[in-house]
Amino acid sequence: MDHATRVRALADADWPQVAALEAAAYAGSGLTEGQAALESRGRVSPGTCFVLDLGDRLGGYVLALPYPEAAFPDLTAPERAAHRTANLHLHDLVVDERLRGRGLGARLAGHLTAVAADRGFERMSLVAVAGLEGFWRGLGYRAHRDIEVPSGYGPHALYMSTRVPVRGPSYRKEAGR
Repeated sequence: MDHATRVRALADADWPQVAALEAAAYAGSGLTEGQAALESRGRVSPGTCFVLDLGDRLGGYVLALPYPEAAFPDLTAPERAAHRTANLHLHDLVVDERLRGRGLGARLAGHLTAVAADRGFERMSLVAVAGLEGFWRGLGYRAHRDIEVPSGYGPHALYMSTRVPVRGPSYRKEAGR
């Protein structure tokens, strides 16, 4: 499978599969936003949204958009416009349940980090949900327990951030490339 797996830009035709992956990943959690909300986030920053293409279907996706530090999208409203900021907020990363444990989430996150560096972002942030703080910590994110996350993100949601690696000799290693 891995030889045919590639990370590529999210295309308009991908949205139904992205929405299906999101619905499956968050079933029963109250975190499902639906296709229209996801598309609104992708529209404001299409250059920072990617899919894991397996050839015959999608195996995952990552959606990210510029957002001020210590802030995050309102899950009850669509995005209207991108923010001008040096912080790239990783809004959602989902890998198909059948493919988890193979390093594909880290691969998507590494690709996004490389793009963030190429685009001049200085920091990346996210809200860890569903008990995934350890996964993000393993990728270099640091928890900010002093930043309150709205209850709509679910119990134990946690704001986290990391610096974007500076381009240089260690860049490829740090960015997971």
